[in-house]
Amino acid sequence: MNRRTFLRQSGRLGAAALAAAAFPKLAKAKSKPTVNVVGTHVTLLEPIRQRAEQDLGINLEFHPGGDAEVLLKAATDPTAFDLYEQWSNSIKVLWQAKTIQPIDTRRLTCWSEIGSLSKTGLISEKARRGLGDAPDKILFVQPDGRLGGSETEDISFLPYVHNVDSFGYNSAVVPKGIPYETESWGWLLDERWRGKVAIVNSPEIGVFDLALAVRAKGLMDFRDMGGMSREEVDQLFAILIDFKRRGQFRGVWTSVPHSVELMASGEVAIQSMFSPGVSALNGMGIPCIYAAPKEGYRAWHGVMCLSRACVGERQEAAYAFMNWWLSGWPGAFIARQGYYISNPQRSRPFMSQAEWDYWYEGKPAAEALPGTDGKIAVQPGEVRTGGSYVKRFENIAVWNTVMDTYEYILTKWNEFVLA
Repeated sequence: MNRRTFLRQSGRLGAAALAAAAFPKLAKAKSKPTVNVVGTHVTLLEPIRQRAEQDLGINLEFHPGGDAEVLLKAATDPTAFDLYEQWSNSIKVLWQAKTIQPIDTRRLTCWSEIGSLSKTGLISEKARRGLGDAPDKILFVQPDGRLGGSETEDISFLPYVHNVDSFGYNSAVVPKGIPYETESWGWLLDERWRGKVAIVNSPEIGVFDLALAVRAKGLMDFRDMGGMSREEVDQLFAILIDFKRRGQFRGVWTSVPHSVELMASGEVAIQSMFSPGVSALNGMGIPCIYAAPKEGYRAWHGVMCLSRACVGERQEAAYAFMNWWLSGWPGAFIARQGYYISNPQRSRPFMSQAEWDYWYEGKPAAEALPGTDGKIAVQPGEVRTGGSYVKRFENIAVWNTVMDTYEYILTKWNEFVLA
């Protein structure tokens, strides 16, 4: 997809010492450089900004927004940001729009610590690779300027936060299922929850949640869900629009706070969700369960991209911030909202044993555990749905992907939303 087409279509819609060693402060700067970061509410959090400024001696300005909004900004104006934080499905758009520049791995302090999932797409030998764009397929800049899986010293994004997504459901309304056995994407289309279902309003993500639901209900199948044909897109949206007109969906949400509001108000009982939304609801006393679907997860990898216009002192500060993200404390912080970091062992000293066991090992919580907001998000004895880090990433159905039919999907998605 070229930049012009994208514009046209989108217009429609000991720990402290360990950390100090991992990222150096900028030296001999006459004034603090300012780094502008555009991204989503998931990682552009105020505690992150404050801690990074304190550790690095730089100014950070965070500009969070909805998925489509921030992607449009980054794909159209490289001067609007220094760093861009979002999901791996945005890489093809940004790379082809030529608004980001390669990142030099020789300037990344912890590059050698980044795990196999980010570099090969597999977390273990028995893992399902998952359809679509596994991170390694779009990570390395090849000699001809394309993105691919052959390792080079230049990368298109810094691999940092990542997770597997599914749907969340209020177990006070929807009966609790069994992870990997009875929990199913098909629940999104279950007649019992008609009018109580919401979907993320992000075409390149929501299309997979709904495709997995349609396939789970046996309504259609795909030759390759990670690379749908135009005919398959037509068939999929004909099914979805029929469900929409029969009142299956309460609506769509555009941000994590919006998804929390929908479930907290009782307007929805089951919906596409991101992990921080589930943690926030649990912190509010709402029994939201993050499903482990028997069909597998939709996986994503966070990307931190460097603007083509970021040079000189701002570029140096941007590299310092990227290195800071892999220094330990940030990975521990985002673990408390259910996310993983690409070099987890460096974050382990910043977590209690109970936190590590719960979030990474899949063990019962030995004590009450806080979320990123300080509120208790996990009660003693609870086990994280889906189990350990390894088990969750061994069960990937599809990765977030911008398919070749993306432009057409945008048109059909608008038809679905407006139906």
